[in-house]
Amino acid sequence: MKEATGELSTTVITVVAIAAVAAIFTVWLLPSMRSALKAKTYCQQTVDCTSCNNNKMTCKYYEEDSNGKITTSNDTIVCPCDEGK
Repeated sequence: MKEATGELSTTVITVVAIAAVAAIFTVWLLPSMRSALKAKTYCQQTVDCTSCNNNKMTCKYYEEDSNGKITTSNDTIVCPCDEGK
């Protein structure tokens, strides 16, 4: 019986550890990865940018709506300053 209890304890510890790692990933890493991916995707098609401040600018970007029409986004993204903009 002691062996079964020990195995159950090890299983519970493993499940809790996996849940903790998943929570950390979801709360801290996933949002920063999403924003970095969004910036890499949309910084090439920015419009209506603010002036450069600390080598960064806030811009809107073009996106496709559900009807296939290209529109300017309501969201903004932070992009590195580009001399062409």
